[in-house]
Amino acid sequence: MGRTFFVGGNWKCNGTSEEIKKIVATLNAGQVPSQDVVEVVVSPPFVFLPLVKSELRSDFHVAAQNCWVKNGGAFTGEVSANMLVNLSIPWVILGHSERRAILGESNEFVGDKVAYALSQGLKVIACVGETLEQRESGSTMAVVAAQTKAIADRVKDWSNVVIAYEPVWAIGTGKVATPAQAQEVHAELRKWLQANVSAEVAASTRIIYGGSVSGANCKELAGQPDVDGFLVGGASLKPEFIDIIKAAEVKKSA
Repeated sequence: MGRTFFVGGNWKCNGTSEEIKKIVATLNAGQVPSQDVVEVVVSPPFVFLPLVKSELRSDFHVAAQNCWVKNGGAFTGEVSANMLVNLSIPWVILGHSERRAILGESNEFVGDKVAYALSQGLKVIACVGETLEQRESGSTMAVVAAQTKAIADRVKDWSNVVIAYEPVWAIGTGKVATPAQAQEVHAELRKWLQANVSAEVAASTRIIYGGSVSGANCKELAGQPDVDGFLVGGASLKPEFIDIIKAAEVKKSA
């Protein structure tokens, strides 16, 4: 079995209830490939999770944008994995570069969050990626490998993990890693998994690309052998998200 193409939409800190309802209505009306061709997950802000879950078409799923590193308690402002499970939210995004950079989440902290979320029954989109300075200094793979190792050290079962490679320099900047650049890092990541986890995990784990993905560039990116989908930011708030989902057809016909 091949790896089912995966398209995630990270809505970040955007939207009012009326705007969210419009986005959901657009998604519900979209003509997209079947679930055996593409798995679609959208990630609204916490406060809109119940609204989106209740109104979104059943073949699309919902993710939280973050969760706390352990069970609930005296952690003001945090949301626990257990709470997400209680709301029947199946997915969570962890380790996003914005949280690493702005909130100082370390590789180890992200690894602990991934392990705890998985232990509570959530599926995880785990984000890795390098800054522009790190890329220009030639340390892309060292950085990405270290981020992945912190997760691999704490995770035994990879069946509910999707890795999102997001070059930080390409997020929201309009700059996109070329298909060749994306493929290179994805292929190296898969080699790292093979050498450090197992050949089975390397072959089955989906590695998706995030960083200014759009309707204009999605098909060429999707055509790369080790690009198994996308984590989409700004474009996931727009009708072109449907076109990005349809890029899964490139893999189907390959």
